[in-house]
Amino acid sequence: MATPPKGKLLTDVELELMTPLWHLGEGTVHDVLRTLPSARALAYTSVSTVLRILVGKGVLVVRKEGRGHVYVPRVSKAEYEATSLRHIVQHVFDGAPDALVRRLLQAEELDEQKLAAIRAVLRKRR
Repeated sequence: MATPPKGKLLTDVELELMTPLWHLGEGTVHDVLRTLPSARALAYTSVSTVLRILVGKGVLVVRKEGRGHVYVPRVSKAEYEATSLRHIVQHVFDGAPDALVRRLLQAEELDEQKLAAIRAVLRKRR
């Protein structure tokens, strides 16, 4: 997998269309459209345009299959999550990852199971 272009975050619509491709592993415009909620009325051409933009950004690769195109993520979801977090730490939390973690722990209701999982990660990091 590739690394997302430095500092380039996906728009909300791009992320909305990438999510099913990450889950499917690859897909056509029709595959992506089928995963969207029925209330989300995006035209075939709109989805196709956004997927081509993502190819241009280096986030997807495309291969011709018959008369159609199959889009394959070039950036994994984990890689994008890491890039997004680095961006947030740098631009929102002034480069302090501990500030991000503190805010997250203060802002979210975490049950004991989730807190235990966080403690386990911290122990492993030591």
